[in-house]
Amino acid sequence: MNEAQLNDMLSRPSEALKTDLLSLHGDVMVIGAGGKMGPTLSAMAKRALGNSANVIAVSRFSDPEARKLLSDAGVEMLSCELTDPDEVARLPKCENIVFMAGRKFGTSQGACETWEMNTVVPSIVTRHFGNARYTVFSTSNVYPFSRPEDGGCTEDVTPAPVGEYASSCLGRERVFEYAAAHYGAKVLKFRLSYAIDLRYGILNDLCQWILSSKPVPLGVPAFNCVWQRYANEAALRSLLLADENCPALNVTGPETVSVKQAARKLAGLLGKEVTFAEETGDKGILCNSQKCMGAFGYPDVSLDEMMRMQAEWILDGGRCLGKPTHFEEQKGNF
Repeated sequence: MNEAQLNDMLSRPSEALKTDLLSLHGDVMVIGAGGKMGPTLSAMAKRALGNSANVIAVSRFSDPEARKLLSDAGVEMLSCELTDPDEVARLPKCENIVFMAGRKFGTSQGACETWEMNTVVPSIVTRHFGNARYTVFSTSNVYPFSRPEDGGCTEDVTPAPVGEYASSCLGRERVFEYAAAHYGAKVLKFRLSYAIDLRYGILNDLCQWILSSKPVPLGVPAFNCVWQRYANEAALRSLLLADENCPALNVTGPETVSVKQAARKLAGLLGKEVTFAEETGDKGILCNSQKCMGAFGYPDVSLDEMMRMQAEWILDGGRCLGKPTHFEEQKGNF
């Protein structure tokens, strides 16, 4: 599989998505569209809508690969510095917004920049767009750590973020709740737990440790993950679930995945040996995705298939973004 084929897979809309998006009134805007997921999500929205509505991607667009993908898909691109209220004020008003802007890595060295991006920018954006409908990207990091045998946190679990990054993500959710209460916004809090794209993700992290003969850390013993095409589609379809009560939705795969078992499976596919760190833990940030499965069905790519594709991608020399997830972090220091 080459990169064009991967992008095609990740942006391919289902008939259910087409039906849902065509039922919305107005255009779709993706704010923060230049990141890891934004380009394929925006392309998926345009493929689903065709000429029925515009899809507008907003970002600084520092990655030429992202610009090309969006351009080829027919997505309108608007460059914007989201921390500048004057620039945001020039964006066209839009009724349907997927909000993906945020900062994670570098938080431990520059917490103030993380808080600005994750809480101040949402305030600027929501003041401009008023009563828009939002899918707001959040993270499972807002939940407390739990044991794998407990089945993962449901949306009813009270947030208990660990570290500045996770706390700022809860802050982002609260700003959008304020917009719902004061501007009439409709919000869905999209708590994603590790999308798999082959160019990055937890499975890629495990492969990099295995290939470099580094011990795989076990401080966090288990994880959740989901194929990125499913996450893209769930984010777009979640626009219809947004309302003034700001419901949350855990978006990930149905399994709680053992780090040891996944690493051993990937090592076998790579033809390598795997070793493990001596330090072990019994808790991680884990989600229960039953609500998501009930709304959108099960992912169309299984964990086993994701691991096979991941190993093949690396063995074939596929591009890796060099952005580890740091899923193994136990103290929230990103």
